[in-house]
Amino acid sequence: MQPVDEYLNDTSPERFLHIYECLAERGFGPLDGEVAKLLKFRPQAIRKLPMDQRAKKARSLLQHRSDLAYELLGSYLIKTNRDLITDFLDATGIEHDEGMIEDVEEGLPDESKLEATVSELDQKHTPEDVTLYLSMCAYQWPQSEGLQKLWKARSAAKT
Repeated sequence: MQPVDEYLNDTSPERFLHIYECLAERGFGPLDGEVAKLLKFRPQAIRKLPMDQRAKKARSLLQHRSDLAYELLGSYLIKTNRDLITDFLDATGIEHDEGMIEDVEEGLPDESKLEATVSELDQKHTPEDVTLYLSMCAYQWPQSEGLQKLWKARSAAKT
């Protein structure tokens, strides 16, 4: 199972609802189009369902769709806590443009700086968001042993 899938499986329904609501625009959640198709609703009719029900259906759509989960979680962090992303990237030596990495394959975070960076992020940012971002990093850079180790320790501590 991919780290972003693990994160979604382990996060509470309330936390996922918060993420989903943060990405809503004009009353529509980020995956409401897909939820409407699944429920055989017209796109406009989906707004009749409470947001928590739409979020629950959207979460089920994300199962085994790591790429889509990664995009949704990344959108949430870019919108609500871009500094977390830029702080991590700056501290670990990854070139970026306001949190956007041009070539993910090109560089890896500096392994020697990972533990200290995550510790600093926990002090500066919401630990829930740090955990979310760590799942994304472990997904994005599966070849980084340091990230995999940090993610496994972090996810094990949640269970």
